[in-house]
Amino acid sequence: MTAAGPDHIRTRLWRDGRLVGENYPLADVSDYLRDETALVWVDLHDPTHRELTDIAEELAFDPHAVEDVVAHGERTKVTRYSTHTFLTVYATSLADGSEPADTLGSRLETTRVSVFVVPRGLVTVHRGTGFDVEEMVRRWDDNADLLRHGTAALLHGLLDVVVDGQFEAIQGLDDAIEELEDGLFDERAHIRSLQRRTYRVRKELVQLRRVVLPMREVVAAVMRHRAERGNSVELDGWYSDLYDHVIRATEWTESLRDMVTTVFETNLSLQDARLNTVMKKLTGWAAIIAVPTAVTGWYGQNVPYPGFGQWSGVLSSTAVIAASAGTLYIVFKQRNWL
Repeated sequence: MTAAGPDHIRTRLWRDGRLVGENYPLADVSDYLRDETALVWVDLHDPTHRELTDIAEELAFDPHAVEDVVAHGERTKVTRYSTHTFLTVYATSLADGSEPADTLGSRLETTRVSVFVVPRGLVTVHRGTGFDVEEMVRRWDDNADLLRHGTAALLHGLLDVVVDGQFEAIQGLDDAIEELEDGLFDERAHIRSLQRRTYRVRKELVQLRRVVLPMREVVAAVMRHRAERGNSVELDGWYSDLYDHVIRATEWTESLRDMVTTVFETNLSLQDARLNTVMKKLTGWAAIIAVPTAVTGWYGQNVPYPGFGQWSGVLSSTAVIAASAGTLYIVFKQRNWL
C-alpha cells in the first residue's frame, strides 16, 4: 500500500513486524492507530504550521508538547502526558574540517528531533538535514523481528541513531584535542593558531555537553516507563546496551572537558616558560654587552690610567673586554641561559 504524498512527510505501517504500507496520507494515521495489530510511524521534515497542527489535533497531542516543537532552544528532555510521551533529543555531527583550522566558528551541528510516542505509533518532527532518517529506517529493517514488540522497538532505533551520532562527534573532538596536545610541544607551531583552535574545541565541547549529558536521564526515564507498564523483556537487553552507550558518551564527554582544560592550562604554562627563557637570554646578552660598556667607559675617563695615550692601553682594554665577555658567555651557556 503506497500512495503519493508530500516529499517532507513520510509514513510507514507494520503488522506483526512486517512492513505492509508506506507514504499513506496523514488522514489515515488515526485509523491505523486504532488497529491493535498495527504499528505506525510518521515523520515530518520541516513541516508547515498547518501540517503540525493537523496531526496534533488528529492525535490529540498536548498543546504544551506542540509548543515545545516550535519553540527555540528547547532542552533535551522527556515528558509524559496522559495519552502520549514527548521527547526532545538532538542529533549531532561534526563538520569535516573544510573551514580554516584556526577559525573561531563551531563545526558542531545539532538537529533537534521531537518525538511523540503513542501506544501504537511514533511521530517524529525534525528540521534541516542533520538527522539521518535513512540510517534509522535501515536499522528498523535490519531488526524487523523486534518491531513485533511495538513502539518501544521504533523508539530504540531512533535513540540508537542519535547516540551513535553523538559518539562520532565526541570521537572527532577527541582527535582534535590530541592534535592540540601534539602542537603544544612543537616549537614550530604557531602559538596564536593553537590558542584559537583550543578555544574553538572548548566551545564545541560545551555545545556537545548540553545535549549529551541529559540523554542519560531521557533513556533512564524511557526504561522506567517500560518497566512500569510491564512491557516485554525481549527489548530489555537492547535498552540496557543503549543506556550503557549513553553512560560511556557522558563519561567520555566529561573526560574531554578535563583534557581540553589541561591543554589550555598547559599552553599558558608553556608560554610562561618560553617567556622566562627569552628573559634569561636577554638578561645574559645584556650582561655580556655591559662588560665592554663598563670597560670602555672606564678607559674613557679624562684622567691618566695605566697605558694612557699608549697602544698598551688599547690592547689591555680589549683583552679585558674579550676575557670578561667570554667568561660570562661560557657561564651562561653552561646554565642554559643562552
